[in-house]
Amino acid sequence: MADEDFTGGDSGASATFPVQCSALRKNGYVMLKGHPCKIVDMTTSKTGKHGHAKVHLTGLDIFTQKKYEDICPSTHNMDVPNVSRKDYQVVDLSDGYLTLLDDGGETREDLKLPEGDLGKEIEKKQDNGESFMVSVMKAIDDEQVVGIKNMTS
Repeated sequence: MADEDFTGGDSGASATFPVQCSALRKNGYVMLKGHPCKIVDMTTSKTGKHGHAKVHLTGLDIFTQKKYEDICPSTHNMDVPNVSRKDYQVVDLSDGYLTLLDDGGETREDLKLPEGDLGKEIEKKQDNGESFMVSVMKAIDDEQVVGIKNMTS
């Protein structure tokens, strides 16, 4: 017992926290197959002859919208990602990276322009000289722009 080393944890140690499977709810978050997902559907089976009800979870990856499924006994714990969402004002767009300003006056230039329709809409608004904000979602050491908000003046 004395030869175990607890001085360092892996990189995902504080990015998630355990929650009993039966306490998870639809529209909440959960880690499915190593991906942070939003729960879109969950069903619970009856207890079988071996005594555990099973929870069938279906979730969409919060960044890629890819669908993942998992089945877990209702009494077991599942990891739930610490998900945070923050709004930034878009200041500039160059070389596929956004220059963002937070409400504290700090700028950051480390987020890529998202692919697909969202990225095209951001480019269009920026080209038109509009003032707008983007919502950035962060989970498991990954950050991505997930939405656009018009600024109210």
